[in-house]
Amino acid sequence: MQILYIAARNFTTQAAVQPAIYSSDEESADIDWDNLGFHLMQTDYMYVTKSSEDGIFTQGQLNRFGNIQLSPSAGVLNYGQGLFEGTKAYRREDGRVFLFRPQQNAIRMQFGAERMCMPSPSTDQFVDAVKQTALANKRWIPPSGKGSLYIRPLLIGSGPILGLAPAPEYTFLVYACPVGNYFKQGTAPLNLYVEEDVHRATRGGAGGVKSITNYAPVLKAMKDAKAKGFSDVLYLDAVNKKYIEEVSASNFFLVKGNVLSTPIAKGTILEGVTRKSIMEIALDLGYTVEERLIEADELISADEVFCTGTAVGVAPVGSITYKGQRIEYKISSDLSCKKFYSRLVGIQGGIIKDERDWIVEIE
Repeated sequence: MQILYIAARNFTTQAAVQPAIYSSDEESADIDWDNLGFHLMQTDYMYVTKSSEDGIFTQGQLNRFGNIQLSPSAGVLNYGQGLFEGTKAYRREDGRVFLFRPQQNAIRMQFGAERMCMPSPSTDQFVDAVKQTALANKRWIPPSGKGSLYIRPLLIGSGPILGLAPAPEYTFLVYACPVGNYFKQGTAPLNLYVEEDVHRATRGGAGGVKSITNYAPVLKAMKDAKAKGFSDVLYLDAVNKKYIEEVSASNFFLVKGNVLSTPIAKGTILEGVTRKSIMEIALDLGYTVEERLIEADELISADEVFCTGTAVGVAPVGSITYKGQRIEYKISSDLSCKKFYSRLVGIQGGIIKDERDWIVEIE
């Protein structure tokens, strides 16, 4: 695993290489596709570009994957001025490679950048960078059904700044890594713990954008929960301490009869791309979909609950522990979340017709 290297100089990278080198398919990487897990694995190339003085990002280039250099006074290091996204590239049975709704990630980064006083790449620049990164690392894309290539776009304040202010320069970079299941238990149902004292976000904060500052504060709650045997933490709102918000890095859904409910996005939860897709799929399948305030007490009467995210996919929940009470949920093959996930994977794999132009082919 390569790590960030800090030096008293501006951002630099290793010598750039020309994209044309990787336009043809290469031999598949020599790794165990059946046991990928969700761990960092160094791939071949990353995409890098910087903003000019007027906030416009210049033409990016593909560099060998490697360490980067930042001034110790870089805005991202001192004031947390940074955003990240997560999307995936999938290989189909016929060998073709596709992305899933990368435009939505671009739009979400633009929204977050405005909140964090940062310039951002255009939608076309963002999607092109993701395509180039996926193509350059094509040999790392798992075979169909074995996983995906997780692609991580980063937007950081790379320019040096001492006083509290926006950085004078920004860097947009994209790297990738082959992944399998996010959770160590694989596809086994999750066991969640409702955290009542630690809160992920507050009203007026940055909980609704994918800021890097949203994630380190939940690590202790996650660590404590996992030490007790739980998969992850389910957070409540910081004001009333009774309304469900989201899990540490995924959105939350509750099913009761033919009604699918998810916490309303009012600036304290992230509007996930998978979340949005599942809501649209549920409507197609005849479900009533609600975005609303969901009280934690409703967990007792729910038929099923599940989590969604680019990294986690669609993960059913087997139990939730709230106020010392363990609530068990029936796990079966006819769960609503499994129907939603089957439709989602079918669209991604080309088995089900893509009627909304969600799929972008990498040529």
